[in-house]
Amino acid sequence: MIYRLLRALFPTATKSAEPRRIVLIRTCCIGDAVMATAALKALREAYPKTQIAWAVGPWSERAIAHHPALDDTLVTEADMPLRSPGGFWTFVGQLRAGNYDAAVSLVRSPLMSLAVWLAGIPLRAGLDSGGRGFGYNLRVPLDPDAPEHESEIYLQVVNALAGRDIHVYANLPLTEGASVAVRKRLAAVNIGAPYIVAHPGGGVNPGARLECKRFPLQQLAATLNQVAEARAASVILLGGPGDGELVAEVQRRLIVPAVGWVDRLTFPEIGALAAEALLYIGNDSGLTHLAAASGAKTVMLMRPTDPRRYAPYSPDAIAVRVQGAQVRAYSVAKTDPREWDDTCRSVVRAIEEIVGG
Repeated sequence: MIYRLLRALFPTATKSAEPRRIVLIRTCCIGDAVMATAALKALREAYPKTQIAWAVGPWSERAIAHHPALDDTLVTEADMPLRSPGGFWTFVGQLRAGNYDAAVSLVRSPLMSLAVWLAGIPLRAGLDSGGRGFGYNLRVPLDPDAPEHESEIYLQVVNALAGRDIHVYANLPLTEGASVAVRKRLAAVNIGAPYIVAHPGGGVNPGARLECKRFPLQQLAATLNQVAEARAASVILLGGPGDGELVAEVQRRLIVPAVGWVDRLTFPEIGALAAEALLYIGNDSGLTHLAAASGAKTVMLMRPTDPRRYAPYSPDAIAVRVQGAQVRAYSVAKTDPREWDDTCRSVVRAIEEIVGG
């Protein structure tokens, strides 16, 4: 009720002249930022001459900073900058200093809509879920119970600002430097095509810790053995900080040629590696979204989250769900490996569909 009252007190606005400087706001986390690259590309298509900056947290900035549609990044002091009064006012000051004449907010928080209003940005387009977007003057209504994909929700905000429908997929164009670096790494360990990239980790970011998202290591290794052996492929296991034991455990169970690279590649290099792979397979994590947006044939393994909302937004990606698992967006329930038995067969079928039998 309070949000609806606030919304009535804040005036709306109609689209004015083409903005000169736009700030896109999606600060956390890597998967959400990658899904928001669809909105970024749509913004660039709608405003080819406008300066576009992205307000993003330090955790996620590494994934999107090289995007050619960006002119600049506004790196916040934290990935969730509004969690403290000090962080809130620091972020308002950052927005004010940017002299933006339009903001595109992809955040549902009422504090974000207030921060954008306090920053004095004239045109403020953003999501309005249950009145939480009261600070925006171009509000895009959102039904929180509708199973819409996040990328499509983000695109609605851009389309409201642009006044026309633009549809693009999530995208992270490859860089030549990253591609060259990856080829050198592959040559150094005598790995050529075909190879499969897999990431056994995920589910941990500044906003949440959901290790229940992870496919059981035994089943992942069994799946990789079956698929790699059938295609005479090598396996490259990726891991970030803290994933060393996960990668080592999967590697011990593999009977096919494999290497483990833990915290060795930049995000652009991971995208380049995945794009040249026969397949990328990973959990519901930022890296899997990154691989799909980089052009990799991708299979995402999902349990507590709904693929209708959070599957990779790519034409070459498939999300496989645990059979019978309930959808609870913030579930922290432990995974019973028996739930994954039928899923293993579903994963192999998905791989055959996306790679070719």
